[in-house]
Parts: sequence; C-alpha cells; structure tokens
Amino acid sequence: MKEIDLRYPTCPIRNVLSRMSDKWSLLVLWTLKDADRMRYGGLRKAIPDISHKMLTSTLKHLEADHLISRQAFAEIPPRVEYSLTETGKSLMPSVRMLIDWAIKHQDAVLS
Repeated sequence: MKEIDLRYPTCPIRNVLSRMSDKWSLLVLWTLKDADRMRYGGLRKAIPDISHKMLTSTLKHLEADHLISRQAFAEIPPRVEYSLTETGKSLMPSVRMLIDWAIKHQDAVLS
C-alpha cells in the first residue's frame, strides 16, 4: 500500500474522506444501500431529523461526488429518484465496518 503523507493537499483524507464525513452523508448513503431507488420523501421519512435544506445539500454533494445518481422523470407532479452508483455501492462494505466499530466502541468514545 502506498504511504500517505498527511502534510500535502493530495492526501486522500483531505480529498475524499472529508467529502463524506459530515453528519449526514453516511446516513443518506446507508439509507440508500438497501433500496433500489428512493424518492426524496422516502429519504426524509427514513432520516426524520434531517432538515429539508440539509437533505437537499447532502444529495447535491453526493451526486457531485458520483456516490449517488439522481433520475428525474418528466411527469406531473415531477418525480425524482435517488440510488447508489457503483462507486457508492463499493463504499458500503467499509461503511458497514465503521458502523460495527461505532456500535462496539461508542460507550468508550462518548464517555
């Protein structure tokens, strides 16, 4: 494995992990994991404490980072569905490991 030098702007932690380590991104990705596609309202119901503004912003960032795809349908009323991309799907095993670690160590971290 290539050595990572954290001092430089090319560091993966700065350029990749920081893009999905906010409060909501991993929750949105994990919510989409088991669904083939989800509409905006379904995501809001699945993550009830996320605000409209934050969900919209998070979805835009995840789409820009190629972790989710957005498909709009020309219907009345308009319909938009979100799903994980192949890149997003490839991230899920690592997210699962992080969730398992968090469950095991949350008491130590939060105390």
